[in-house]
Amino acid sequence: MRRVVITGMGAVTPIGNTTEEFWSNVRRGTLGIGEITRFDTSDYKVKIAAEVKNLDVGARMDARAARRMSAFSQYAVVAAGEALSQAKLSMEKEDPYRVGVYIGSGVGGLWELEQEHERLLAKGPSRVKPLLIPMMITNMAAGNVAIAYGLKGKCLDITTACATGTHCIGEAFHAIKYGEMDVCVAGGAESTITPIGVSGFTNLTALSTQPDPAKASIPFDKNRSGFVIGEGAGVLVLEELSHAKARGAEIFAEITGYGATCDAFHITSPAEDGSGAAKAMEIAMQEAGVRPEEVDYINAHGTSTHLNDLFETRAIHLAFGEAAKTVSINSTKSMIGHLLGAAGGVEAIVCVKSIQEGFIHQTIGSKDADEECDLDYTFGAPKEKTVRTVLSNSLGFGGHNGTILFQAYEESR
Repeated sequence: MRRVVITGMGAVTPIGNTTEEFWSNVRRGTLGIGEITRFDTSDYKVKIAAEVKNLDVGARMDARAARRMSAFSQYAVVAAGEALSQAKLSMEKEDPYRVGVYIGSGVGGLWELEQEHERLLAKGPSRVKPLLIPMMITNMAAGNVAIAYGLKGKCLDITTACATGTHCIGEAFHAIKYGEMDVCVAGGAESTITPIGVSGFTNLTALSTQPDPAKASIPFDKNRSGFVIGEGAGVLVLEELSHAKARGAEIFAEITGYGATCDAFHITSPAEDGSGAAKAMEIAMQEAGVRPEEVDYINAHGTSTHLNDLFETRAIHLAFGEAAKTVSINSTKSMIGHLLGAAGGVEAIVCVKSIQEGFIHQTIGSKDADEECDLDYTFGAPKEKTVRTVLSNSLGFGGHNGTILFQAYEESR
């Protein structure tokens, strides 16, 4: 069976627009949440979000092409460019039909849809932007990345709401493992901090209405009240091991397991007993040949909503048994909010960096665990420890569950 390793990473986030800038701020416990600047929030219950800041798109990609893309596609192209550069992958030396793209978005170009709908109502159908559809549809993050870098293999947009990024990486892992391609650029991208995006999530009672950014995204805390909407992109370069070794690529970590299930329970709530998410974790561990007690760290979905954090805790108990009490858990969303379809991609980068540096970041802001959230969520301070095996969880509206298992690379496994 072919082994799959990670040779490149790229990030656009609310706390950094490169992998190193992002990770440096993760280590510091930097908060990326603040007042919404994209539109006037005077009439909105929710006034904060985790926006991407100070990104010079024109300096990171073709400026003319960028003007024909929605922000989520721009973020994907920028992050993919960093990941490919880090991987030192020369497409002149590759069979382009063996290099694929699996990058998804949960929502797509919501800004363009809103703006052009307003134009339609105000000025009539003939004035709607001709590029509305290709700027709006979710597959254009993957399509634009493929076009920008000449990647002609399988090019897919897997859209599973907040599990999108994790499913894209997991399915890319299997596509390489089973011989469908040699390299894949995989992850997620999102930009939905818009009037209708914020209104829709607010009226669903999913977002925190807490006005203090430091108290809004507090996963597993007894005072949590909803998630904070964020944006950005996280992209990995996945590569078949012998292919990576043949070209002398630096190997950051290895993916050895992936689980995907559906709760088949409710359109927004996870299964109350955590059984679906637990099964995804179990499948990932089984594929990797890893026992629960061998897992050092879980990067939880940890959205700061009441039901998610409670049911994910139950899922970890189900999947890990007694080992649930000793595994280290945290939520990156405490710093960057919930990046929706991009969350799994960005959190995968955190998992890889945690393996590389032996560092588990604090769940910042969270102080007092919910009575029913009874595990080690890394409150109060980060941890310096050897990290060799990591799970990353993502749960999406519709009951989608995804888990990826990352391990430190070893020559013989």
